[in-house]
Amino acid sequence: MRLQDKVAVVTGAGSGMGKAIAVLYAKEGAKVAVSDLNEETAKATVDEIKANGGEAIAITANVAKEEDIQNLIDTTVNTYGTVDILVNNAGIMDNFEPAGDIEDSNWERIFSVNTTSVMRSTRKVLPIFLDKQKGVIINVASVGGLQGSRAGGAYTASKHAVVGFTKNTGYMYADQGIRCNAIAPGGVETNINNSMTSVSEKGMGRIRLGMGNNPRMGKSEEIATVALFLASDDSSFVNGTVITADAGWLSY
Repeated sequence: MRLQDKVAVVTGAGSGMGKAIAVLYAKEGAKVAVSDLNEETAKATVDEIKANGGEAIAITANVAKEEDIQNLIDTTVNTYGTVDILVNNAGIMDNFEPAGDIEDSNWERIFSVNTTSVMRSTRKVLPIFLDKQKGVIINVASVGGLQGSRAGGAYTASKHAVVGFTKNTGYMYADQGIRCNAIAPGGVETNINNSMTSVSEKGMGRIRLGMGNNPRMGKSEEIATVALFLASDDSSFVNGTVITADAGWLSY
């Protein structure tokens, strides 16, 4: 029970990696605020957690909206008294568009979900963490945030920004008991591709070259174990860095 009596907020926890993280955290003793844009899937995750003897609440949130971030954290604190762990997992894909094909509206939508939400939720929990001089932030980035051949220009830029923000936050608050790290998953079997609408033929043609040497697809549960490590005291000396979980994809 590595997270006994901890309170964790997990965004995008209605499915995929977020759900796996929420379920594992609850098994390890955490009280979990399960956040998702889809109310039904968030409640389904909570039902699974409770069926396994855990404790959780569902909070519907569009992480692209500041008011939803405020409500997410405030509701968690009102319910459980505090927040100890924040997992910024919610994210969407682009359509593999190269720079010349990116539309402002799509760029802004992807950044609002993938990047701005990470800043806003971090900003919201920091006063709580600073008050007790302790707290953990885990941002789900991507191998697309480390390389240029895994997605389109907007998604790639948004995840590079998450990596930079993670490192800066980890550094800025390292002397105040707060740790901030990121996970860079490789190809994982989730439903994130459902956020794609019209794939760029040129972009996909180029991306295939970067995807061809992927050793295998990962499972959401494999990413969840990394998130558990980063949330627990097992990683007390790990801060301001990125853990790549990709079966060795980037080593090729």
